[in-house]
Parts: sequence; C-alpha cells; structure tokens
Amino acid sequence: MKVTRRSCRQGAREARGVVVVIDVFRAFTCAPLFFYFGAGRVILEADPDKAQRLKRENPEWILVGEVNEVPLQDADLGNSPSHIMKKGSSFFRGKTIIHRTTAGVTGVAAAVPGADQVILGSFVTAKATAAYIMGRDPDLVTLVAMGDRGKTPAPEDELCADYLEHLLTGTTYEPFEAIGNVLFQRTVQKFLVGEKPYLPPEDPLICLQRDLFDFVPIAETRGEFIEIDRVFLT
Repeated sequence: MKVTRRSCRQGAREARGVVVVIDVFRAFTCAPLFFYFGAGRVILEADPDKAQRLKRENPEWILVGEVNEVPLQDADLGNSPSHIMKKGSSFFRGKTIIHRTTAGVTGVAAAVPGADQVILGSFVTAKATAAYIMGRDPDLVTLVAMGDRGKTPAPEDELCADYLEHLLTGTTYEPFEAIGNVLFQRTVQKFLVGEKPYLPPEDPLICLQRDLFDFVPIAETRGEFIEIDRVFLT
C-alpha cells in the first residue's frame, strides 16, 4: 500500500486510489455528528445555489452550510459542530441533511470523478478510517488536506494527514507537538477570539478530539447526489 499526500482543491482533483479528503475545521467533524444525532440521510452539495434550491424545494430538510465560513442565507445552521451539538437528536433524528462547505464538501466533489473511493477525513474518525483502509489494503491511498477554504494549506488538516499516515504506515507522530503547532495558528485563533457568532470558540475543542467514532463516512454517488454512507468496523 502506497500512501501519497496532496493539499487543497487542486490536490483533490489530482487524487487517485482510495482518497481521504480531510477537513478538520469543520466539515468532516460535523458530518459524523449528523449521524450521531440520528440523521437519516446526508447529501453533500458543493454548489451553494443548488443547496439553497434543495432547501426551498424540500423545506422539511435541514440545510447546514456556509460560503467562506459565513452561514448560507436561509440555512438552518452554519458549519459548526458545537451548534450541531446544541441542537441535538431531537432536531436531527430521521431528517435529511444538505451539507455545503467551502473546503471539505467541494473537495469531495472534486475528488469523486478520479477516485476509486472517497472517505471523509478528520481527527474524530481517524482510527476507524485507518482500520478500514488497512482492511481493504488498496494499492494507493491519497490523503488530501483541504486547507483554508480549499486554497492554502492549514496546519490542522496537514497534521490530521500526518496522524492518518502514522496509523497507516507507522511514521512518527507526536500528539503534543501537533497540538502546539495548531493552537497558535490563525485557523484556530479566529475561533478563540470570539468575534463572530458563526466561529464559536468551542468548535476547535471538538474538532481536535481524536477517534470519537467507530464508523467511517464514505461518499457515494446516487443519481444527481453525493451522499454519505457509514461503514462500521466489525
């Protein structure tokens, strides 16, 4: 099994084999939470206009989305794991979720055409993801760290890729060094200053937790939609 690395949206387009699209802050920390709180279906929609149209056509669906971190107009929620947690299972149980984000969801859409399979990557599902990949033993795995808005590398995504590479191949990974390399960067500090309600300071605390879930979120194309399936480890 060969493990390669790519970054940002261009890297997602170039990725081949089993592709792990990593978005720690915050898309693919949010995605497992939808299922944890009982969502019945999650649709990934990269186009914000289409995401809004789906909501208008299906008002009972829940729209969770943003453009450059700002919540979509008429969205039920922005892309915030702490806001998802506050809503809880009574809000999500049995519902269809439309999820639109600037980095993670657009990265999945970019990766799907060239990949054998696309996995949604984050710290919260990392160990399950690595176990699933090792069970499949593919020839090629590409780790794509989506970065800040899919344009520039971000330390939390690169370090999550480091952690996955460590789990898959045994490369060195120092967790305390990793935390230190993330906490003092702009991508975390913009949450901690608490200036914008859609960037709550609780979000990084959730996103940096490792290995919370025992399932792997996988992107599957069904007709016009990309949806998330869960594969549980046995």
